[in-house]
Amino acid sequence: MIETEQGVAIDAPIDRVWDFAQDIRKWAELMPGLQNCDVIDNDNSRWTLKVGAGALVRTVKVKVNAHRWAGPEEVDFTYALEGDPVKGGGTYRAVSSGPSRTQLNLAIRVEGTGPMAPMWEAMGRPLLPKFARGFADQFKAQVEQLAGVAPAANEPRRSMFSRLKEWIRRLLSRTADAGR
Repeated sequence: MIETEQGVAIDAPIDRVWDFAQDIRKWAELMPGLQNCDVIDNDNSRWTLKVGAGALVRTVKVKVNAHRWAGPEEVDFTYALEGDPVKGGGTYRAVSSGPSRTQLNLAIRVEGTGPMAPMWEAMGRPLLPKFARGFADQFKAQVEQLAGVAPAANEPRRSMFSRLKEWIRRLLSRTADAGR
């Protein structure tokens, strides 16, 4: 099992953050490669993602269950990839840190099962914190944009997908170089 926790300070009141957080479609839209988000009911959804590295691209379906909505402060969720031995879960924790500021902490865990789990987790261990950091940053940016708060820096933001793709390319290059 691999885990990470990422925190961000959002320049918006907690109720504005919750307006965004309580819509699972908005969470799905932050995922790189999202093809579709089917909302089954208030707690369950199925996300279709196109993922890959280099020429290896595949489509995965992820069942997401937000089994505890205790807003505006807390959400607990689990997920499982359909057809792959990967599952996990996480938490969303928000605390008001002022009239127009919210501290958000996202914790995510990933569990691989079966004989390939150790290899999968070893490859995913350095990726998960970067992925979660990118997700938290995108969450912050979306909430602040909806709240009418201008970005703090004037530099262009690279998408989480482009950062993830770049990291996977470097990882595959190092792996190929090590095998020579």
